[in-house]
Amino acid sequence: MTGDSGDMLAARAAFQGEGHFTPIVEAAAWAVTESDTADSGRTILELGSGTGYYLASVLDALPTARGIALDVSKFAARRAARAHARAASVLADAWRALPIRDATLSHVLSAFAPRNPDQVARVLAPGGSFVVITPTARHLGELIGPLGMIGVDADKDARLAEALSTRFTLHNRTLVEYPMTLGHTDIANVTAMGPSAHHAAAGRADRLAALPDRLEVTASVTVAVHRLR
Repeated sequence: MTGDSGDMLAARAAFQGEGHFTPIVEAAAWAVTESDTADSGRTILELGSGTGYYLASVLDALPTARGIALDVSKFAARRAARAHARAASVLADAWRALPIRDATLSHVLSAFAPRNPDQVARVLAPGGSFVVITPTARHLGELIGPLGMIGVDADKDARLAEALSTRFTLHNRTLVEYPMTLGHTDIANVTAMGPSAHHAAAGRADRLAALPDRLEVTASVTVAVHRLR
């Protein structure tokens, strides 16, 4: 497994840099700080960190915390190494044994990324929290049909809750949903930065050109905080 390509990471950085996901990243930072019960020594791991965008925002909200960005992509690892002064970057596969000692982390964060419940439970300290951001079936819904993007299963949240239930209890779940006004460059980046990058890519430029110059697109995710049982 090699993970996201350099082009995918560049598209993601460009889209994130325009601030379209700011409400989502703010909700992630709030979820971590709201679930924070430690007085000191906070260490936050982001799984599938990509550019390190979410981890950096959380670290900004917790000035004494330190972070670890973990991704299987060497391109992501390089970008995340520059994401924040208090974050280290690790090249590793989130689906395998995490290169982290037992019970050492206050939080683990997964934003549109893999989740490995057994390993997350192992590395979290008692009272630790797992913050998970997942798209709903409405996320980017206006683009899925016209551009042949991969949709989100409406039962995704239920399957996630079941997968985590043996190790974690759900502390809270928040829906973050709002409209984004995107131009063609934004739309090209958001389609190129995730799993739809190579799906039905043939002819996508022509389909993109047929869209209005500015299009209102829905951002819709859940931000859930799970605590160790």
